[in-house]
This record gives sequence, structure tokens and C-alpha cells, in this order.
Amino acid sequence: MAKIGFIGLGHMGLPMAGNLVKAGHQVKGFDLYPEAIKAAGERGVEAASGIAGTAQGVEVVIAMVPEGKHSRAVFLGDDGILAHAGKGTLLIDCSTIDVATSRIIHEVAEKAGFDMVDAPVSGGVGGAEGATLTFMVGGSGAAYQRAKPVLEPMAGKIFHCGAAGNGEAVKIVNNMLLAISMIGVSEAFALGRRLGLEDQALFDVASTSSGRCWSLDTYCPVPGPVPTSPANRGYQAGFTADMMLKDLRLAQAAAIETGAMTPLGKHSEELYAELSKGGHGGLDFSGIFKMLDNDL
Repeated sequence: MAKIGFIGLGHMGLPMAGNLVKAGHQVKGFDLYPEAIKAAGERGVEAASGIAGTAQGVEVVIAMVPEGKHSRAVFLGDDGILAHAGKGTLLIDCSTIDVATSRIIHEVAEKAGFDMVDAPVSGGVGGAEGATLTFMVGGSGAAYQRAKPVLEPMAGKIFHCGAAGNGEAVKIVNNMLLAISMIGVSEAFALGRRLGLEDQALFDVASTSSGRCWSLDTYCPVPGPVPTSPANRGYQAGFTADMMLKDLRLAQAAAIETGAMTPLGKHSEELYAELSKGGHGGLDFSGIFKMLDNDL
């Protein structure tokens, strides 16, 4: 079993670190919020004294922080991971950040002699608690092989997506597609209602014909047809609208940087920004239906 340092013990990092402990790993962790460190201690995570203390004396360091600027500071700052981690330490960034920043961190880390992967996740807090997260991993084959057994206690599925930054790239591209499909499904139900269709009738047809997609048959944005969807619990979030907006902004930044045409991605960002601006960013991202149905 490995000695692991874990930085970022929030809604996602806390259960992830706890699942590593359950698997028999020795985990120490740090978060800016004392209450998060306390909660982690209740799951068997040893409290570390800052980033430096988390990175020292371990074989692996995992970070789960909000944005690229935080990853850059955590890994590359004067008092960051690279400044304190021992030779041979494996670095894993599970944060969802912009591809460019991820590749910069990789480059600096590799020049300093560290194996590193970016490994953003899909599955939300429920997946983190249940150890069923999907990991999208970018980095060398050798680094991936080192990282895989560390990720397995937290994972349902693990995919090696290619070179440095490709895990981040897959994450933001997939979530852009998810947002577009969720908006499409929501528009269909909003129009169907105005044409006198029952939600169940539209679901029964679309879910077995050409309109079928995950946003419809697994995560249906209207109450009723899929009992396990957030629509049946007041759109209590598994993945918030604000989190989707963050990923859509990352996708649009990448599209601008690369010259990719993503008009539906751009419009999806605008719609989720409108939902958030209206004070509803804490809803599940499927709650976009309520706005499109004029129910907010």
C-alpha cells in the first residue's frame, strides 16, 4: 500500500481520500478550510501541515482544486508540491482545469524529473462517495501505469486518453456535448408540453427512437419518466449548473485558442450563464429545463 498526500478535501476530494484509506493506503491531506481537514480525519486521513507537509514523505501526491490558477499554485508555487516532493513521487492532478495550464504543469514537472498525470473525473459527489468515478487520464504510458492502481479504489472506470493534458481535453469536450444534449432534450419537452403532449408519451417515443441519448433516458430533465433523475427531487444537484458553466467556459476558451467552431457550445454557455445569473446555479444542471419551460 502507498503513502499518499491529498490536497483539496472538499465535496469531491473528501470522499476520494476516504476511499483511498478504505483501500488500505496511508493518506495525509490538507485543505484551506479547517472543517474539511476535520471531516477528513473522521475518515482516517491524517492532517498535514500545508502543501509542503502533504508533499513530503509520500510516494504519490493528488490534487483536487477548483481552477487552473489553483493547480498552478499548488504544483508550481514557491512553497508548492514540486518544491517539496521527494524524488520519484508520482503527481496526479484530478482538478478540472484548462488544457493549456495542465500542459504547462506537466512540462515543468517532467523537466524536474517527476512522473505526472492529469486525471479529471466524471460522476459527481455520488460517484466520489460510491467509488464509481470515471477518470480521464492524460500523460505518458509509464505515468499512467503508475497512476492506475492508485486511482482504482476511487474509480468505476479509468481511461488513458493520451498525452499530457488530454484528460482535461476529454473532460471539457464531453461536458460540452452533455450540456448541448441536455438543452436539446429540455427544449423538446418544453415544446412538447405546449403541443399538448404528456411528458411520458414523449419520453416513451424519443427514448426508443432517433432522439435517444443519455440526457433523456438516464438523466431525464422532467419529473416522472426516470425516477432516479434529479428532476424528481427538486433538481437537487449531482452536478450543479455552475459546475457545468465552468466547464463550458473552459471549452470555449479552448475553442477560441484552437480556432474550433463550436456555436452550440457557445450558446450553451450563454444559457447556463443566464441560469446562474438568475440565482439558480446551485440547481442540478438538468434544471436548465425549468428556465427553458419558463418555470423559474
